Amino acid sequence: MSAKKDNDRQREIRNSKVRHNYFVGDTFEAGIALKGTELKSIRAGQAQINESFVRFDKLGEAFLYHAHIDEYAFGNVNNHNPVRPRKLLLHKRELLKIRQQMQREGFVVIPTRLYFKGSLVKAEIALCKSKKLHDKRDDLKKKEARREVDRALRDRR
Repeated sequence: MSAKKDNDRQREIRNSKVRHNYFVGDTFEAGIALKGTELKSIRAGQAQINESFVRFDKLGEAFLYHAHIDEYAFGNVNNHNPVRPRKLLLHKRELLKIRQQMQREGFVVIPTRLYFKGSLVKAEIALCKSKKLHDKRDDLKKKEARREVDRALRDRR
């Protein structure tokens, strides 16, 4: 029996700004409709989702916008557009729940990470509410207080 590869951690693309700028609520796992060269670029770790968001079209389908997946280095003239909208694959119940939350309570849908599940690329999307400036300052104060406590405990040892 072969050992599981530890490369999955390297191929995971995270949105580093999401916890700083938003209160994160429910999360969902969604598939992404990708082209072959996009998949190869994600495997190489050449993607960014820091500025991306999810929007619904008129038919009720979810699309991922502003996710930047670099062109495949060994591709040809038929390479993909790096910032094209990509369709998210979710169940109807999940789509309805997300749309209702967005319309009623003012949530936005932000991707938190892209990762591989077997040979498939999945996106973890979250319902988020925007933080105000004072909320961000409170978080920074709490973080700094935790660091000071950790330093004090470490110095005692």
